[in-house]
Amino acid sequence: MSSTFKRRIEDFICERCGEKVTGNGYTNHCPVCLWGKHVDMHPGDRANTCRGMMEPVGVLGGTGKWRIAHHCTRCGGERRVNAAPEDDFKKLLALAGRETKTE
Repeated sequence: MSSTFKRRIEDFICERCGEKVTGNGYTNHCPVCLWGKHVDMHPGDRANTCRGMMEPVGVLGGTGKWRIAHHCTRCGGERRVNAAPEDDFKKLLALAGRETKTE
């Protein structure tokens, strides 16, 4: 299994809030509710069979970029993903108020 990033431009309907999300090749979560789906072993490979929902549980900072900490509601897996410019800023701030960490 390769750990090389595979860029995939895919649109999807968010399974949490129903938003139609237009992918850009790096999109891995909904910009409205910030939830994602556990589909990758390595970014873009779609090799993970879990397919559980990834709940945003915190915001990480300290590297000049915001990252969202996700927790899989099915298998318990943890992932950190880059926040995107189109992400709901108020939701990011709310997450930051709940739990802010530095990397």
